[in-house]
Amino acid sequence: MEQIALDETDLKLLDSLQTDASLSNQALAERVHISPPTCLRRVKRLRDAGLVERDVALLNVDKLAAITGHGLTALVEITLERQGAEQQEAFEARVVLDEAVQQCYRVSPGPDFMLVVHVADMPRYLALAQRLFTSDANVRNVKAFFSTRRAKFAPRVLLAP
Repeated sequence: MEQIALDETDLKLLDSLQTDASLSNQALAERVHISPPTCLRRVKRLRDAGLVERDVALLNVDKLAAITGHGLTALVEITLERQGAEQQEAFEARVVLDEAVQQCYRVSPGPDFMLVVHVADMPRYLALAQRLFTSDANVRNVKAFFSTRRAKFAPRVLLAP
C-alpha cells in the first residue's frame, strides 16, 4: 500500500465519513464544499488507499437491551508467561477470531494485552475465559473489570485539518 498525501479537503471528508458514512455523495460533497464528482473521486482514492477500513452501523445498546438484554461487557487485562513475538502473535491470532472479543490491544507497560469483550451473561463470560485464557498454558494472569455503565462510546480518529 503506497502512502498518499492528504490535504484539508481529504481530512474533512474522512472526518465527515466517520461521523456519518451513510451520507449520499451529494450530501457529503455539500458538507465539505466540493463538487459531487470531485467528492466521489476523492472518497474512492481514500478507500483505495485503505484509509477507510469499513462502514458499519453503530447500534443503540440501550434500546437494543430492551429486546436482547444488556449483556456483559468486560475489559480484560492479559499477561502472558512468555512475551516473545511468536507467543504474542499466537495469542493475538487466537483471540481476534472470537466474536465476543470486540477490541484487542497490545499494551505496555503492565499487562501484555487489553481486550474488550461482550457476552450475553456471566456463564458465557466464564466459557470465554476457559476457551481463550485458561486453556492457554502461556497465559499467566487475567484481570477482568466488568462494566456497570457505558458513559461514552465514540469510535473516532481525531483529525486536525
